[in-house]
Amino acid sequence: MTTTEGPVDLLSPELMSDPYGAFARMREQAPVLTGSMMGGPPMWLVTRYDDVRTVLTDPRFLNNPASVAGGKDVNSEMRKQLGLDDEMVAYLSENILNTDGADHTRLRKLVSRAFTVRRVSELRPRVEEITAGLLDELAAAGSDGSPVDLVESFCYPLPIAVICELVGIDEADRPQWHEWGRVLSSMDRERIPEVMRAAVEHVHEVIAQRRAEPRDDLITGLVQAQEDDGDRLTDREMVTMIFAIVIAGHETTAHLVGNSVLALLAHPDQLATLTADPGRWPQAVNELMRLRGPVQFGQMRYPSEDVELGGVTIETGSPVTPLLLSANTDPREFSDPSELDLARETGRGEGHVGFGQGPHYCLGAALARQEAEVALRALFERFPGLSIDGEAGWAPRPGFSRVAELPVRLG
Repeated sequence: MTTTEGPVDLLSPELMSDPYGAFARMREQAPVLTGSMMGGPPMWLVTRYDDVRTVLTDPRFLNNPASVAGGKDVNSEMRKQLGLDDEMVAYLSENILNTDGADHTRLRKLVSRAFTVRRVSELRPRVEEITAGLLDELAAAGSDGSPVDLVESFCYPLPIAVICELVGIDEADRPQWHEWGRVLSSMDRERIPEVMRAAVEHVHEVIAQRRAEPRDDLITGLVQAQEDDGDRLTDREMVTMIFAIVIAGHETTAHLVGNSVLALLAHPDQLATLTADPGRWPQAVNELMRLRGPVQFGQMRYPSEDVELGGVTIETGSPVTPLLLSANTDPREFSDPSELDLARETGRGEGHVGFGQGPHYCLGAALARQEAEVALRALFERFPGLSIDGEAGWAPRPGFSRVAELPVRLG
C-alpha cells in the first residue's frame, strides 16, 4: 500500500483495518504522497502535521474545484461510482463544505448562530437530560447482568437526539436517520442511491412543514431567512445544509464517544484520575479527540496556483487530501503521539486538527466536545464498574476510525 511504485489506496483493506500503522508508515515515507480512492484519478496525500495545517488554513487551497483552473471534481466522480445520479450527486457536492470565499461565508453565517458557544451552553441541560434518560434505559437493559451494546444503546442515540432536536427532526424519524447515516457512510452501492433519495425527499417534506407551521428550530430559521431575502438560500442549499448537519452531527460524535470509552477502559489509572477530578474532563476530551477522533482524512482541497509543499510542487487544480489522523499522531508535533495522555498540554490552540482548521473548521465542534464530555462523565459516574465483555475493536469503514460494537457489563 505504501510502496513508491504506485499511489496509496485510501480505501485499501490494510489502511481500513490498521489506520494508525498505515498512516505511520506513510508519514515516515514522505510528507506528501500520491494516492487514490475507488480507482479514481490520482491525488496528493499530505501526511505530516505542519503540512496538513497549511492545507487547511492557506487561502490558496480551495474546497470547490470549479473555482480553480483545471480543478477536477474527484468527489463527484467517486459518488457516481456508488450509483448516484447527477441530481443526487449535486445534493452531496453543492454544500457548505464545497464552497469558498463569500459564498461560504454567506452559508456559514446562516447556520452558525445555532452553534455559537452561548447556544451550545444553553443546550447543556438538555444534553444532560437526554444522557440521564439513556443511562436509565441502559441500566434496565443490563439489570440481569447480561452484556449490552454501548454503541447502539448509548453512543448513537445521544447525538442523534441532540442534533435532531436542534435541527428540527421529529423523534419518530430519528431511527430512520440513524439507518440512513449507517448506509451512506458505507460503500454499499446497492443501497446508497435509494437511501440518498429517501433522505433528500424527507428533508424537502420537513422544510414544507416548517413553512406551514414554524417551530423554534434550525430548519424554521433557515426557511425564514430564505423568505426574508429569497436570494440568500436556495431550496437545494437548504436541503444540503440540513442533510450535512444531521449526518455529520451524529455519525462523528457517536464514533468519538464509542472510541473514547474503549480508550478509557484500556487506561484505568487515567480514568480513575478523571473520576476523582471531574474538572479535567474537557482536557481529556480534547486528547481523546486527538488520538481517537473518528475522521481519518479531510475534505479535498485544490490549490489555486502552484504550491510547494513537503518538497513537492503541487500544480494548480490538483486534488489534495489532508490526512487528519496522520497529522494528529505525528511525532514531529507530539511527544509519544500514540500514547493516550489525558493531561497533555495542547500547545497551539486545540493541539490537534481533528475538527479541521481555518475557515472550514467544524461548525459543530463545541457541541461535539460538550456531548462527549457529558456522555463520558455521566457514563462512568453512573457505572464505575463498567467493563468490556467480549470482543471490541476497530471496525473497517472508509474514512472513519470507529468501534462497531462495544459489548459491556455495567458492573
